[in-house]
Amino acid sequence: MIQGVNQRLKPPVIFSSILLLAILAVSSGSQVVSGQGSQPFSPGPYRVGERLTYNVSFSNFVSAAHIELLVAAHGNFFGRDAIQLKGHIETTGMVNAALFAVNTDYITYIDPANGTPFRGQQIVRAASRTSDTSADFNQPAGVAALPPKRTVEFPGSYDFLSAIYRVRALPLSQNSTYFMTLRDGNDSYDLQVSVIGKVAIKTNVGSFDTIVSRLRMRDNSQFNKYDVKVYFSDDQRHVPVLIIAHHPAGDIHAELAGSEFVATPPVPPMPGPTPTAIIPVTDPQRVIAPPGGNGAAPAGGADSSSDSAGALGELPFKVGEQLNYQVFLPNIALPAATANFQVRARSKYFDHDGLLFTLSAQTSNALQALFVANDVVTSYVDPKTLLPFHTEFSFNEGRRRFASKLAINQDYGSAVSEKGDRIEIPVGTHDYLSFFYALRTFSLAPPRRSAISILVNNKPKTLFISAIRKENVQLGKQSIPAIQISLTTDDADSDKYQLRAWISDDSRRLPLRLTAVTQLGPIRADLAIIPVTRQ
Repeated sequence: MIQGVNQRLKPPVIFSSILLLAILAVSSGSQVVSGQGSQPFSPGPYRVGERLTYNVSFSNFVSAAHIELLVAAHGNFFGRDAIQLKGHIETTGMVNAALFAVNTDYITYIDPANGTPFRGQQIVRAASRTSDTSADFNQPAGVAALPPKRTVEFPGSYDFLSAIYRVRALPLSQNSTYFMTLRDGNDSYDLQVSVIGKVAIKTNVGSFDTIVSRLRMRDNSQFNKYDVKVYFSDDQRHVPVLIIAHHPAGDIHAELAGSEFVATPPVPPMPGPTPTAIIPVTDPQRVIAPPGGNGAAPAGGADSSSDSAGALGELPFKVGEQLNYQVFLPNIALPAATANFQVRARSKYFDHDGLLFTLSAQTSNALQALFVANDVVTSYVDPKTLLPFHTEFSFNEGRRRFASKLAINQDYGSAVSEKGDRIEIPVGTHDYLSFFYALRTFSLAPPRRSAISILVNNKPKTLFISAIRKENVQLGKQSIPAIQISLTTDDADSDKYQLRAWISDDSRRLPLRLTAVTQLGPIRADLAIIPVTRQ
């Protein structure tokens, strides 16, 4: 399957589709050219600290990439008053490993009065090198004549990052059309943004009334056949909630995964160039305040904050941590599968302050001739207790398809499926994914033994965690001090699968190796890359 997709998606095509999914992603050195600032301009989207995160799905890949947008600061940059915008796009999992690797940061400095940029920076990270380029934007002189009614061509030179916010700052009134000229190097594209209607949509962040816009490019049939639509929240902030593009190899969806206001570093009071090093947009110190929508705080409302709103205290992981595993089967030298664990954004989900964990696992080329699997687990947990309040499963294994969502009430000891089925559970019950992270917070000094409740096939089980011994684990050329633990249940055959794990004996508590005995024989999952420092 992966090889077939890879042949259909040559790198330039993938890049252009992700790039022109645009409106969220950003482009290398792109510019937008039009007239002068006579069009309505709302400061709502430029509120310092606003951080938007998106999950990008592609075809059968539920998590193909993630995108982050941040209004980082308002202060004196390069000798003038400016707002600093930041963007980040990165492919993940199998798409990153087998199809196309993207890991790029963007910084743009704009005029707070009209949103036009005067400087942009792009940092592209590749496997063997990192490139850092900057560009100054020259604004055209004079004021362009106003076009006919309902046809708006607004002013200045924009890169994609500033264009996202400038479009959000427009009224986006019904049946209006806006034109922008996009430039990518020596190439120029006339982009048309048409407001075509309103619709209510539901996402993991909440339900939203949205303004639907269609994107088209003049004399560019290849882009137009993607039928790109952007759904903006129908409020003052006009947050892009959902973007859909129909690529020949599969639909591309970029869905809002988190919206919050984060604490940003103070801007130096003296004018002058700022350092080129990017402060990570995954800074965990934040104040939660999602955009408008059912169950979410109003877009223009006050921030909600608490001492624990952003920092995850003394937890051994931080927002942005990504652990990649290679799974090995007997008599197969190459990895049979890969698994990717990520600590996603902290935000407000389903009316809860939450932390988002994701797990994606796929079979590799070594096994796909016999069996194809692509599984995704998503867990929304309380940041203080790490107990889940919402869990989603999507299993695609051979001909088997299974999807399920559970709303978990830890106070009342119940879990309710999307079909309305009620499951009685002990208070403090974990799902598979929340347990993976909660385990890292346990005291594991041998011979300590702990027990938790965990949902297995929608039934609560007692899981016993026994610290066996301290020993070194060999991963590649690294010998790492670890604690071996066993995982057993309260079943009659409590150690049926002989589950074992080796947790690094340091403050990070990294699960280095997981083993089990299955019908296929012994199975082993090894951490592929050991982080040098705490992520």
